[in-house]
This record gives sequence, C-alpha cells and structure tokens, in this order.
Amino acid sequence: MLEKGYMQVYTGDGKGKTTAALGLALRALCAGGRVYFGQFMKGQGYSELKAVEHFARLTLVQFGDPHFVCGKPSPEDIAHARAGLSQIDEALASGGYDVVILDEANTAVSCGLLSPGEVLDVVARRPARVEVVLTGRGAPREIIEAADLVTEMREVKHYYKAGVGARVGIEE
Repeated sequence: MLEKGYMQVYTGDGKGKTTAALGLALRALCAGGRVYFGQFMKGQGYSELKAVEHFARLTLVQFGDPHFVCGKPSPEDIAHARAGLSQIDEALASGGYDVVILDEANTAVSCGLLSPGEVLDVVARRPARVEVVLTGRGAPREIIEAADLVTEMREVKHYYKAGVGARVGIEE
C-alpha cells in the first residue's frame, strides 16, 4: 500500500487520540490495507473491538486487564505490556501489515510499564513501508523526537466536568 511509512504520535490531555487512530485505521482498511491495532493497558469491552467482525484485514488485540493502571504498576501490568510489545514486534516483522497502531503506548511508557527505548527499538525494526502510530497521553521527549508527525490533543472543554460519563459508541 505505502512505499514509505512514517511514525505518527497522537498525544496530549484532550479526547480523541484513540479515535484519531481508529479513523486512520478505517481509511487504510478502505484503501485495501492491512491494519494491526494493539491496545496497551486495555482489557475493557470497548465498542471498537467489534470492528474485526466487519473488516477481515484488521487485527485488534488488547494487552491488559479490565482495570485502570493507577499509581505504581503491578508486575502483571508490566508483563501484559511487555507481552504486547513482543506481539507488536512480531506483527511488524511479519510484513503482513501496512499500518501498525500502538494504542496507549505513550501512556504505558509514562506509567512505567515500558521504556521509551524498548518502544523505539521495536518501531525502528519495522519494514520501511509500514506506517506506525503511537497514541496516549504523556509522550516522552524521546518518542516525540523520533516521530515524523506529532499531534497534541488539547482539552478546551469537556462534558465530563459536567458529570457526563463515558458513553457507548462515543468514548467506549
């Protein structure tokens, strides 16, 4: 699909990082591409998990338990993240994907589940034609510097502050 792939980063405190990555995945799928979407720190039943029922060229995998990682990560949380990064490495090495998305990889790094070097080593080993997207709050300087494109989502106003919780089909 692509002659040259780039590294994109979607970060910041605003809503929309995973949503933007899902939009890019949809665009790539509709252009005939194959997409691997790996979700770090997630084990919850988000609506996007159903996308694999509609897109044969989409692989969507979660690397986590159905709880949020708060404070110091547990050994299990770290093991899930490392296993996920290993699966991403295998997906990249397979040559079977045009776009590989590391959803919440930046957050996994900022929470201490992975190091920036571990993530960048995996990304650096990818075939040159593969586009890579890393999402999540708190992208470290090393990842931002290595990226070809960085978008920062900034919260200006959010209905959460008015007490509106996550809604199926919009936030989950």
